[in-house]
Amino acid sequence: MAKSSGPPPIVFILLFLLLAGGGWFFFLNKPAQQNSGVNPTVPPSPAGNPNLPAAPPAGGGAPPVTVTSFAPPASVAAGTAVRIDGSTSMVTINQNLKNAFQSKFSGTTVDTKANGSDKGIQDLVAGTADIAAVSRPLTAQEQSQGLAAVPVALDRIAIVVGANNPLTGGLTATQVQDIFKGNIQDWSQVGGPAGAVKVINRPQVSGTHQTFKEQVLGGANFGTGPNITTLDRDATTPLLQALGNNGIGYATFAQVVNQKTVRVVPIDGVTPDAPNYRYQRQLYYAYKTPPSQAVKDFLGYATSPEGQKAMLAE
Repeated sequence: MAKSSGPPPIVFILLFLLLAGGGWFFFLNKPAQQNSGVNPTVPPSPAGNPNLPAAPPAGGGAPPVTVTSFAPPASVAAGTAVRIDGSTSMVTINQNLKNAFQSKFSGTTVDTKANGSDKGIQDLVAGTADIAAVSRPLTAQEQSQGLAAVPVALDRIAIVVGANNPLTGGLTATQVQDIFKGNIQDWSQVGGPAGAVKVINRPQVSGTHQTFKEQVLGGANFGTGPNITTLDRDATTPLLQALGNNGIGYATFAQVVNQKTVRVVPIDGVTPDAPNYRYQRQLYYAYKTPPSQAVKDFLGYATSPEGQKAMLAE
């Protein structure tokens, strides 16, 4: 009778036991997943939801942040209250979400204020606000205080002049820099008729001020000459009123697009409603970690497709 040329059966038995033991060891040592209602995932991409930006690009001033998403709430307990303070650029977003959230979940209350991004963060740290609406990424110091943020919308910073400003054309990015640095002080230097340029600037507590400084001025300081006025309070309406016929300022595009008293200036031939407009930023909701149930519920609604639609309501 011919002998078998393969390995003896005992070899297969030993291999089987080794593989089974390795699988069992992996299973026992697999990290347990927490079912906290907060899922550490990357937020929806612009392709999936054009109003939700992707995670902030690497290379900024703050260290990389673990992006967290919140599940849309099926129900919210009556008596739930959420306090929001922060960016004036997010007034309309906050108000629209407040109305929609309170309407959908009976017995809830959302209180909104707009005292600037920095003030919103101060209130968040102090415990007098549950959510800070901020128009810039959190700094490393703010993150070290136990704060985190989720992106909620894309925004564009518009350069605006009064409706009767004699400048009829656009500006280049370099001209905008020179105007706000104080190097250009006469409209004739940028193609307009002779006349002093009046620059209306936002205060330093404004997230829009800080974003403008980084994005538009490349990190350089604003000018301090006699033609530059810095407002005491971060508010868009007083800024627009101060423009007159020779002023120039900046504001979130959503707040000025339907204004009749001002005109948006094209930059390098591109207006803020174009996808390739150069001055774009992300808007965020910041919160303390770990978030309360009320914060989870509100952020879950705000970042859901229903909430994204609500924040854009007219």
